[in-house]
Amino acid sequence: MSSPNRRRQACGASGVRWVARPAAGGDTTVGRRRPGRHPFYRRAEDSGMSESDKYPAESGRRRFVKGVVGGAALAGVGATGAAAINSATQASGAGGGSTQAFAIENTDGPAPRGMPQIPVEIDDEGYLKGAWPEVTTEQQGGVSVKVAEAEDFKGSGQTYSTEWFQYCGVESYAGVQPDYDSDNYFRVGSNPGYEWQSEAYSEGDRLHVDDFSDYQEWSNGVGDPGIGKGATGRWRSEDAEDVIPIQVIKSDRVEDLAQQDPWLEASTQEGFVAWLNKCTHFCCVPKYKSEGSAKFGGENEVYCQCHQSIYDPFSIVQTLFVARPRPE
Repeated sequence: MSSPNRRRQACGASGVRWVARPAAGGDTTVGRRRPGRHPFYRRAEDSGMSESDKYPAESGRRRFVKGVVGGAALAGVGATGAAAINSATQASGAGGGSTQAFAIENTDGPAPRGMPQIPVEIDDEGYLKGAWPEVTTEQQGGVSVKVAEAEDFKGSGQTYSTEWFQYCGVESYAGVQPDYDSDNYFRVGSNPGYEWQSEAYSEGDRLHVDDFSDYQEWSNGVGDPGIGKGATGRWRSEDAEDVIPIQVIKSDRVEDLAQQDPWLEASTQEGFVAWLNKCTHFCCVPKYKSEGSAKFGGENEVYCQCHQSIYDPFSIVQTLFVARPRPE
């Protein structure tokens, strides 16, 4: 473990240009279009899977076309039809519904959208934690419901809501309940994702900025070294039956991005970015710089081994999805 005489590093502060695009299942995703990247929608002639739409030939696996089938299928549904679909598929409970969230961008594979970002805070001693909004009570359908939501989060002009995390069954976890008693620190789990964590921590220890000091050189043997140092962990899960998995990265890329964008300046700290680490496809737990990811072009990104979804942790985009209600 590192010395208790810890110093905080200087905070950094990105320009993100937003473009709308359809995603699988009719979701609308808003994100940054980057040079050399295809947008998620495909041209009609691409629906036959051109060479550019395939995974590397040696993988024997094709990319998933996004937005062609799901978007087209819902394009003809009017307001009445859409309301009927939502009514038929939405379970009863507290909160939920159409939700706009910031997420790390899904760039490949079957996942319909990115994984939701967790705004990072650093306490006076240098320990990392996830921000949790103030809890209030609202009337929804004549029922009093507790809500954790922050409008204009830290002056960013954006709303941060814990409904971002209500998917993949997490809506039923104790830790996602607005008034769950938690100190909100990111803690090491029972099976850390990286060897350096097993050497530096014990289960339940809090992640600390000093333990990322070699981030500019760090490598786990996957992809390029020096891009950023990753850590896995859990959040708001102490004394709870279900564990909320998270991933954290410290990188100069994050710090550079935050210098130009109000949301990233507010939601990242000292080059740290974090997200809820459950794949939006089948709820598996992906990993940054994961073994086996190079075969699918994800060696420097976040890769899900289950069905090869890939996420870019250095591209924060807005997504629109239907959050599941918390059980009553």
